[in-house]
Amino acid sequence: MAVIVKYIVVRNGEEKMTFATKKEADTHDKMLDIADNLFDFLENAKTKLTEAQLEEISLIMAQKREELIPILRGMKPKKKSVSKPVVKPAAKPAAKPAAKPAGKAAGKAAGKAAGKAAGKAVAKEGASTIKEKAKAKK
Repeated sequence: MAVIVKYIVVRNGEEKMTFATKKEADTHDKMLDIADNLFDFLENAKTKLTEAQLEEISLIMAQKREELIPILRGMKPKKKSVSKPVVKPAAKPAAKPAAKPAGKAAGKAAGKAAGKAAGKAVAKEGASTIKEKAKAKK
């Protein structure tokens, strides 16, 4: 037997929506609280709007509050940037000779290899000079 937990947002005795997580339900409930407060604000502003229009405007403002808050603070609204379509380069020929590795990682790998080789050469040179010094002392 499966147990399913559902979170139901109830307003004025009426079920509004059902959610799978508590966080989603709380977020929706908060949005409805904001819409109620905006409705009261607009209604008291003596506007000539019907109740349905006031409710619709209140819900829109509550749903888009993240975009509305900067506007109310006097900032310019952020324009939605239209993403440019991605243009794929033309296909390259498949038969290509092996080239040097490119990029930062390849450069690091080549540097490490050169460093190791140089380190070994120094170590060999150091070892031979140590042997020569030992022979000279005898």
